[in-house]
Amino acid sequence: MCGITGFLDTSRNKSRAELESLVTRMSDAIVHRGPDDSGEWVDAETGLALGFRRLAIVDLTPTGHQPMISASGRYIMVFNGEIYNYNEMREELIAKGTKFRGTSDSEVMVESIDTWGLEASVKRFNGQFAFALWDRRDRVLHLVRDRVGVKPMHYGWNGNTLLFGSELKCLKAFPGFDGEIDRNAVALFTRYNYIPAPWTIYRGVKKQMPGTILSFPFDRPGFEPEPQIYWSAKKAVEDGLSNPFTGSETEAIDELEALLRESVRLRMMADVPLGAFLSGGVDSSAIVALMQAESRVPVKTYTIGFQEGDYNEAEYARKVAQHLKTQHTEMTVTPEEARAVIPLIPAMYDEPYSDSSQIPTYLVSKLTRQHVTVSLSGDGGDELFAGYNRYFWGNSIWNRIGWMGRGPRKALGHAMRALSPATWDSVFKTLRPILPGSLRVPQAGEKMKKIADVVSVDSEQSLYFRLASHWKDPESLVRGSKEPETPLTDRSNWPAIPDFTRWMMYMDLITYLPDDILAKVDRASMAVSLESRVPYLDDHRVIEFAWRLPMSMKIKNGQGKWILRQVLYRHVPRELIERPKMGFGIPIDSWLRGPLREWADDLLDENRMRVDGYFDPVPIQKMWRDHLAGTNDNQYYLWDILVFQEWLRKQAS
Repeated sequence: MCGITGFLDTSRNKSRAELESLVTRMSDAIVHRGPDDSGEWVDAETGLALGFRRLAIVDLTPTGHQPMISASGRYIMVFNGEIYNYNEMREELIAKGTKFRGTSDSEVMVESIDTWGLEASVKRFNGQFAFALWDRRDRVLHLVRDRVGVKPMHYGWNGNTLLFGSELKCLKAFPGFDGEIDRNAVALFTRYNYIPAPWTIYRGVKKQMPGTILSFPFDRPGFEPEPQIYWSAKKAVEDGLSNPFTGSETEAIDELEALLRESVRLRMMADVPLGAFLSGGVDSSAIVALMQAESRVPVKTYTIGFQEGDYNEAEYARKVAQHLKTQHTEMTVTPEEARAVIPLIPAMYDEPYSDSSQIPTYLVSKLTRQHVTVSLSGDGGDELFAGYNRYFWGNSIWNRIGWMGRGPRKALGHAMRALSPATWDSVFKTLRPILPGSLRVPQAGEKMKKIADVVSVDSEQSLYFRLASHWKDPESLVRGSKEPETPLTDRSNWPAIPDFTRWMMYMDLITYLPDDILAKVDRASMAVSLESRVPYLDDHRVIEFAWRLPMSMKIKNGQGKWILRQVLYRHVPRELIERPKMGFGIPIDSWLRGPLREWADDLLDENRMRVDGYFDPVPIQKMWRDHLAGTNDNQYYLWDILVFQEWLRKQAS
């Protein structure tokens, strides 16, 4: 895995030395993404500069060095990611007469583009990637991002200069970077706890959408190309629904296991030590089980635990590791170690991002990097095979309340909110001996609070939007903002999906997954120079097959991921896996009332917020008082504001 950056200065008034100096400065800002090597390539005539930082994974020799130049000299590329089917493509190219200098996937990429063209080649690539490709003949810069957004790409015009890079800090390193904060993006952040693509925190700077190619001619300042879509989640979903799997359940399980085994096998390819994150849940356990089935030696697995029992999954991971006989490493994290990550968050993510699982994700990445350079993860299983609680609760809630008028629903929500989450927790604890297993859930009070928030909505889609929202009215919270449309709210681009559950799964696939989950894992792992691979997602064949499966093979008897569980149970006993789903979280709620209170008091100070000028402090202060009093658990709302305020403070310094 690597980091890439560069710029295209259409004024073309800089010398070669100036171009090299500037792009080196930009690439040095992301040395953590590639500590093993660096490279630059510039063309003073066109104002182009490409920068690269390398984390050596495949072909550790100098022949894997980037920028990579095609044998013909036409194409120059900087590339972040891995192409897992490159050996197969290499053999095809050799048969056509291509001669290779080394054994890297990046060389196969530029030679395939030279042979088959850019779009045709990208459609062949199986992997995770973001790359910049300079066409010397046509003098066009192409930016390309993988199908689902595993690897990041940011870009934007700064005057007459197009800037791009793996992280925003590359762009910020360019002299004179115009870092105006976009209040509309702040509104989106308070809604979702992340800033969805194509927006970033800076006005005029964008995240490239997944599955697209952007092409910039060298002589058109300010040009905004129409994205060329080479793969579409919408089309993949519609194709899957129109061509459903018609075999038996056993045939479906066999086919899914074969696809996943192939995906895992390809992602175990590396010239450096490799391991896996293991939480003990379905998704990561299935990946580790298939890794061990493909390996002649014990797979290295890693997990972290917490002293707080409600947040500790380590014992489940340990049991799975013992059964599979992996070489398992476990670390119990103290509250002090977890809280020490908070000051690192603004620089790690470059923009406000407040999914609190960012902290344990960084800690497990840090632990893993002490032993290996590559780690496989189970991200994507929930979105493809229906694992999130909202896929059951959403349908269940709407089926029970949809027939009511909105007035009665509002009254029901008000009645449910009359009890605090702590009281609901106490009620569920008291009733636990007589409750069915499906209702014996951890953090029940917080789930009841979410249900109370959504019962008054007017449609299924509004219910999902409410579930996906943190602050429910960002425009009144963020001064001077107008909340933009997102893929979640733009009905004109919704695919034709026959049922609410699959509609939610699609929305998660194109929004929450790339902009929250994958962004979290990329920044946390690359912050410690660890490559993370995602077998469920960076092999598009798995995604496309999953969408051909009927819902009856995903949700059965009130439980999600049925077919994935059947694959897993071929390798791990059912009793080691069957338990209520836990989030990968930390006890922010109690920390804010205890060791983080002074820090939070400072950042939430009413006068401070008025001077900063971004938030109306009145609703925030009320949230803070209610949280401190224990009448409401407002940790998620408050964490959003605290993360933004801390990011803003670091910006000023």
